[in-house]
Amino acid sequence: MPPARHRRRPRAVRTLLAGAGAIALGLSGLVLVTGTGARAADVDLITNGGFEAGALTGWSCTGGTVQSATVRSGSFALRSTPGAGDTGECTQTVAVKPSSAYTLSSWVQGSYVYLGARGTGGTDPSTWTTSAGWAQLSTGFTTGPTTTSVTVYLHGWYGQAAFLADDVSLVGPGGPQPSQSPTPPSSPSPTATATATPTATGTPTGTPTKPPGLPGHLLTGYWQNFDNGAAVQRISDVPAAYDIIAVAFADATTTPGALSFTLDPALSSRLGGYTDARFKADIAAKRAAGKRVVLSVGGQNGTVSVADPASAANFASSAWSLMQTYGFDGIDIDLENGVNATYLGQALHAVAAKAGSGFVLTMAPQTIDMQSTGMEYFKLALNVKDVLTIVNMQYYNSGTMNGCDGNVYAQGTENFLTALACIQLQGGLRPDQVGLGVPASTSAAGGGYVSAGVVDDALDCLAAGTDCGSYRPATTWPGIGGAMTWSTNWDASAGSPVANTIGAHLHAMP
Repeated sequence: MPPARHRRRPRAVRTLLAGAGAIALGLSGLVLVTGTGARAADVDLITNGGFEAGALTGWSCTGGTVQSATVRSGSFALRSTPGAGDTGECTQTVAVKPSSAYTLSSWVQGSYVYLGARGTGGTDPSTWTTSAGWAQLSTGFTTGPTTTSVTVYLHGWYGQAAFLADDVSLVGPGGPQPSQSPTPPSSPSPTATATATPTATGTPTGTPTKPPGLPGHLLTGYWQNFDNGAAVQRISDVPAAYDIIAVAFADATTTPGALSFTLDPALSSRLGGYTDARFKADIAAKRAAGKRVVLSVGGQNGTVSVADPASAANFASSAWSLMQTYGFDGIDIDLENGVNATYLGQALHAVAAKAGSGFVLTMAPQTIDMQSTGMEYFKLALNVKDVLTIVNMQYYNSGTMNGCDGNVYAQGTENFLTALACIQLQGGLRPDQVGLGVPASTSAAGGGYVSAGVVDDALDCLAAGTDCGSYRPATTWPGIGGAMTWSTNWDASAGSPVANTIGAHLHAMP
């Protein structure tokens, strides 16, 4: 048995008591076909989308001008400069038809440039990019049954450099002129949360999709860089059912916020000499097979404090260095205390900016940390929602907790999984960002174990409203993110029920 610092610490048991018709878009001919048989020709509804008027005609901006030095086409393009307290937003309100499909696009250039629409009457879209050259952003939406106008916006982020935009378009059926005046510029977009306020360098918050190449529902497993009685494994031994492998854990250093990582010598010896070179090769092979491998920050030996700009910079630079050294795709946050949503969010955004669109960010908070959006861990998740892949809350070692319906549920039950997942889903995370973290066996945690079949039932309940326990959510989330287990090692010891049963179920879900 290795020293206690290498073991994943059991959490103390806590008890918390508290009280229209179908639409299809004909791509050839750009004709909208509604369920009533009516047809309407699509048009570009944006006024002065190329800024060729030589002025901001049709637009309302907080820091925008029209310039001709750098354009994507024509003679002019927008240049807008965010400030310390605003995002340099430009908006335009346009008339639309109810229950109709629209495509929004723009060419942009700069750091953290966002494109989106508000007031659609459905799911308001938002997309973003960071690009040194011209890059096209594109998204779409369907208006609600009573929606007659929407507000299109472009903005950057607090304290960032000026961004450029050109050739903005909103293609769809035209509507009557809106009676209201254009919506005053505001920031951030509705997809940003109340916690996403300016910091020293800003914390972008939007809703881009998950990293490319991952399946719709993810199985995440922690790989133990130590021997605590579970089966010892090389990375290559982890079953292919695991889409994301979290290497547990990074180590803290004497430099505030900084991380390091070393393969455990005792584990290496048990595996017949598991070298850095073999470890890196195994990671590369997993990545080549379409899997992702991330470095987990947490556990007793990986407790770090990121509470100011200096420690945030140390975290970001050391994390990025380890990602480059070992080939990690990203970072997992499994801290058990001391989370600072502002500065850790700043650090994670800095790493994401370096890594680009393939960056994977996962989290494994305790249940107590996600009981409300006022908790610092929940704030962090919302703060980095734009670069967050999935939150796999630990539904174990936690006793009883409140569900989203206000009732108290006991761990180790399907109701515990579904009623607590509901809190995150209603609190602002996208469905694909919510996963169920469970122990692989009774040996893997002090309490909260449920069989693989119960996890499958909970996933079906959340996704489709079937196989529910006594708690049934008021709505369903077909895009529910997936499941996680502590750990791949304990799963192997138990005969791989997580990989074989939960993994297979996740990958068969629509």
